[in-house]
Amino acid sequence: MIEFILAPQNFPFTIALTVMLIIAFLEGVGAMLGAGLSSMMDQMLPEVDIDFDIEGPDLDMPSTLGKVLSWLRIGKVPALAVLVLFLLIFGVSGLLIQDLCSTSFGFLLPASLASVVALCVSIPMIKLSANTLSKVLPKDETSAVSRDSLIGRTATVTLGTAKKGYPTQAKVKDRFGKYHYIMLEPDDPEMTFQRGEVVLLVKHDGVRFYGIHPNNESFTKI
Repeated sequence: MIEFILAPQNFPFTIALTVMLIIAFLEGVGAMLGAGLSSMMDQMLPEVDIDFDIEGPDLDMPSTLGKVLSWLRIGKVPALAVLVLFLLIFGVSGLLIQDLCSTSFGFLLPASLASVVALCVSIPMIKLSANTLSKVLPKDETSAVSRDSLIGRTATVTLGTAKKGYPTQAKVKDRFGKYHYIMLEPDDPEMTFQRGEVVLLVKHDGVRFYGIHPNNESFTKI
């Protein structure tokens, strides 16, 4: 069994399953340390703004990537959950295909060919699994918000010291009561933010947010 799993033809699938286990381990450690890998990953993705008062998702980014993210239910299902689903389904499907081929024909498919077959099998299953999760998971755990909607909210620095040009991690609560972990740095070059400080978010540049102390005079000029 070990020889089969470690066969070169099965490397794409064993690697996928190994990465899945590593992600699960990091998410568990992150949860204990207060660093949400899932939330940080959601923040790294292109903007997807979903209004749950309407029938379906309203994407701010009408690109091909945005359509793919919508098709995979990103925004209603955490991006990390979809990634784990992909790694699990792809890895298991690939090993099952290779096992069937070995049992029926006495040889293993080349890794590249087996990967293509496994990918074709996995995509519909990932879509079905993501749809199921979007119906099962509670809304307050899957509500996606735009980065713009976080501006004007206060964030708490959770790691290290933030300086201009050297962001650190902070957490901010959205309108649904869900925490997001963001990369934060001072808007003012003279400022620094220490762990535990509460910071007012004033703008963002992609995935990086900028903040000031809530009583800073520059906020009145914005």
